[in-house]
Amino acid sequence: MKRSTLSNWPLHLLLLPAVILLLVYCYGPMFGIVIAFQKFIPAKGFLGSDWIGFDNFRYILSLSDMREIMWNTVYISVMKIIAGVIVPLTVSLLLNEIRHRLFKRGVQTLIYLPHFLSWVILGGILVDILSPSTGIVNAFLGLFGINPVYFLGENSWFPYVLVISDIWKEFGFSTIIYLAALTGINPSLYEAAVMDGASRIKQIWHITLPGIRTIVVLLMTLSLGNVLNAGFEQVFNLYSPQVYDSGDIIDTYVYRMGLISAQYGPATAIGLFKSVISLVLISTTYYLAYKFAKYRIF
Repeated sequence: MKRSTLSNWPLHLLLLPAVILLLVYCYGPMFGIVIAFQKFIPAKGFLGSDWIGFDNFRYILSLSDMREIMWNTVYISVMKIIAGVIVPLTVSLLLNEIRHRLFKRGVQTLIYLPHFLSWVILGGILVDILSPSTGIVNAFLGLFGINPVYFLGENSWFPYVLVISDIWKEFGFSTIIYLAALTGINPSLYEAAVMDGASRIKQIWHITLPGIRTIVVLLMTLSLGNVLNAGFEQVFNLYSPQVYDSGDIIDTYVYRMGLISAQYGPATAIGLFKSVISLVLISTTYYLAYKFAKYRIF
């Protein structure tokens, strides 16, 4: 074992920059968790600020906005998780039926392209598209006599805009995963089904879906760990005070409380509270992934 480690030292040396970055940017900032238990004053620093125990946690739990923010976060996340499975799975099944390779690759490229764009760019595009005065969507609705809809400024519409735009950006990536899983299905199963007179729908139901069931279950269980991550970048670039009631999530609330209102202690307490719950959810999802899909990291 020791001889093997010594002979592979160049490979371990290649890992050193990544390990250093991990320590500096992921583990180093964890020292700031102490702010959650302090009445933090930047001028006094971590060591000089007064310790107040769990007062910050009691304060955030007493806030009238917390229940609404938690509901918004979970509601938006769950809708994203459900749609994030159904849409790419459906598209991958449809693409799998296309026999023209050039057309198939062209469609894959088009649906995969938004994944590489940041929410700053896509946010600007959505603002223009959904504008009640000049947006193409409201212009189309106007052809049918429908009054302009303020999609990004009405609480009844905003959560669904978040879900649909997130699917538009990310479903191409998940589609590729499902398509890769489809290539692992034995073609002889389809040939046997054709000989038995099975239609394309029955082939999909009895061969294709069971063949990728493990991947579907795996992705669904792993996505449960993101229940409290409703997408800070997306919401931050699209929301406004008009839609706080339906679009304000934990991450945006922490941003405003910590960086704008300078309530560092309560903001850190909310972040720590979210992290602990996320840890429990992630641990649970990995257990479920191992139980139902035999997936394990180590």
